[in-house]
Amino acid sequence: MTNAVPLATGVASPADIRAHFPALARAHAAHPVAYFDGPGGTQVPREVVEAMNDYLYHHNANTHWQYPTSAETDAIIARSRDVLAAFLNASPSEVAFGANMTTLTFHLARAIGRGLGASDEIVVTELDHHANVAPWMAIAKERGVTVRTVRMHSETGQLDTDDLARQLTVRTRLLAIGAASNALGTITNVREAARLAHDAGALVFVDAVHYAPHALVDVRDIDCDFLACSAYKFYGPHIGVLYGKRDLLQALDVPKLQPSPDTAPERLETGTQNHEGMAGAAAAVEFLASLAVGPIVMRVPADGATRAAQTILAGDGLRPRLQGAYGALHARSTSLVTRLWDGLSSISRVKVFGPGPDAPRTPTVSFVVTGVPSDEVARGLADVGVFVSSGDFYAATVVERLGVARQGLVRVGCACYTTQEEVDRLILGVEAIAAERRRQS
Repeated sequence: MTNAVPLATGVASPADIRAHFPALARAHAAHPVAYFDGPGGTQVPREVVEAMNDYLYHHNANTHWQYPTSAETDAIIARSRDVLAAFLNASPSEVAFGANMTTLTFHLARAIGRGLGASDEIVVTELDHHANVAPWMAIAKERGVTVRTVRMHSETGQLDTDDLARQLTVRTRLLAIGAASNALGTITNVREAARLAHDAGALVFVDAVHYAPHALVDVRDIDCDFLACSAYKFYGPHIGVLYGKRDLLQALDVPKLQPSPDTAPERLETGTQNHEGMAGAAAAVEFLASLAVGPIVMRVPADGATRAAQTILAGDGLRPRLQGAYGALHARSTSLVTRLWDGLSSISRVKVFGPGPDAPRTPTVSFVVTGVPSDEVARGLADVGVFVSSGDFYAATVVERLGVARQGLVRVGCACYTTQEEVDRLILGVEAIAAERRRQS
């Protein structure tokens, strides 16, 4: 026997999506602004700002007290946990909030580190943002833990999976790994990495900051123990989100004030939290779900026995809409990143890094213009209304391995509001900068 479950088949048009973002009306130097800086933080739709305004205007209070606005705050926080749980395919009791992914990771690392010593090892990777390296290095300094590092293939921008298997030993207590590279767009098979780590008896922490805006996270499928992401990378406010298996969250030796809530997940949340940010993060997830259009009927077992069925049914309808929106947005972004990759690769003096458009990747591409510092390229593109980021993006090891530490990378990323015209305008802007350098040579 089967049940019928609605699952969206398409996504709103670029024009309809763009209508939600007031920032897209901005002009610079008489040019409409094209935002390719999404890997460092996306623009925000009206719905998110309105949710935050509504909280601050009408419900602002501290938690757990005996008057209406406090009770309303408690309810808004609980609802936000429900929404982010559907986003991650987790339980609300497994979702904690914090200032950002970096702060949450340092906090988690300190709690885990209290139980580690000189005979223990932690494994990190060269491909990761240093927010998933520095917290574990700090624990090594404080507790005498050994940190082992998995190599990346600089020619492809992908993780060396054979080296990952070698670095995991009986002494490994935790694998810290990124789901996607914020510098190169590489998507790593963290599900397989988690299996290898668990086989070695280690916990798994996943940095999903760059992954979550482009691929729908499923912590049950990955089978990670902890995962962190940041709402400002998927159209929300500046707030971080931490998932942890409930029994692990409850067992952590977390530094905190006394008395304070001692049940997961609140025990991970030190001090008064960013309540309006929680409301905004939930609104960002709901905005993404609202982009799904064209429902169809998908058949799943009536008893919901399979993992796939459990995933589809999670979130009381929200997660199916997210699956539909993410699937259609992925197809659209694949077309854009292919156009972007091919266009940049065809320009003389431009070198593009990372996996090609046919490999598992996000729509984020990094490149250099030979002889031109990345900051200079970014300024030149800004002059024609194209906003990009430059430097090392806290992925310093990646940039060093690529041999461009002095020059830095130019990073461009497509978001849900990016158009083909904007991609073409970016390519023309880079071509003009490269041509000018050729004339000067």
